Amino acid sequence: MFQLNRRTFLSLTAGLAFTPLGHSLAAVPSRPPMRAHEPFTFLFITDTHLQPELNASAGCHAAFLKARTVPADFAIQGGDHVFDALGVNAGRASMLMDLYTRTADDLTLPVHHTIGNHDCFGVYTKSGAQPTDPLYGKKYFEDRFGQLYYSFDHKGVHIVVLDSIGITEDRMYEGRIDAPQIAWLAKDLAAQPVGMPIIVVTHIPLVTAAEDYAGPFPTIPKHHVMSVANAYDVLPLFDRYNVIGVFQGHTHIVERVDWHGVPYITGGAVSGNWWHGTRYGTPEGFMVVDVENGAVKTRYETYGFQSVDPHNT
Repeated sequence: MFQLNRRTFLSLTAGLAFTPLGHSLAAVPSRPPMRAHEPFTFLFITDTHLQPELNASAGCHAAFLKARTVPADFAIQGGDHVFDALGVNAGRASMLMDLYTRTADDLTLPVHHTIGNHDCFGVYTKSGAQPTDPLYGKKYFEDRFGQLYYSFDHKGVHIVVLDSIGITEDRMYEGRIDAPQIAWLAKDLAAQPVGMPIIVVTHIPLVTAAEDYAGPFPTIPKHHVMSVANAYDVLPLFDRYNVIGVFQGHTHIVERVDWHGVPYITGGAVSGNWWHGTRYGTPEGFMVVDVENGAVKTRYETYGFQSVDPHNT
């Protein structure tokens, strides 16, 4: 039997520690001391996928009534308000958004909205829509909710909402933060007072291990759809600031991944497994976020929805 002694092992592996692994693994810059802020609570409510089928409107109604019982300053809708504007005609898309607007009145909270991939109209060719349609793509979202990406301050915390949806030339979608938005984000973060606590929101995750839980797709997707393809262009910006949490939707699971001291938290889904029960063990629900002493603490609230056609994954 071949035996590898310590000297031989060190000789064989001497160069491995210095082998570059793609992007530079430079040390994370030290962050400034955290600036003081007032404590508060907000709700992260994502992936409602509202539709008239599968009792979804009743499910959203129940979720929003439960949300009203939680003392919170505001809610952030994490995207995919409706199901689905990508591949339907204008009449169906307008009906879905009207249904969402009526149902969301149950919340009775200020709501900040994030664009999701299913909130883009007519992108799939099967919709019959043309790119010249006045509501095509993201205009459908903008007309109802306003800016695609923006920021605001609340009780001494800076909150950034991103647009993570890229519409491709072949009329599909992918996870992407485009160059003008990255430039805006860099400028927005740089303008904050030193030590400002920052929260970031994105629909498609910047950091996730969801593909590891889900296993391989039956067919390989043509585009990068599970996470933001160019996250490596965004994440280094967070190293220089006091980002205390990044909240994400899209995968319908509850997950937390810590990278460079930043928690990337995926907030489940009001619709669970698209109104068919649980998604990899995550039931229908929403996330309650307590922000205090420069940190976020979360809990996931379910609301007792029973799917019309249970299909647990």
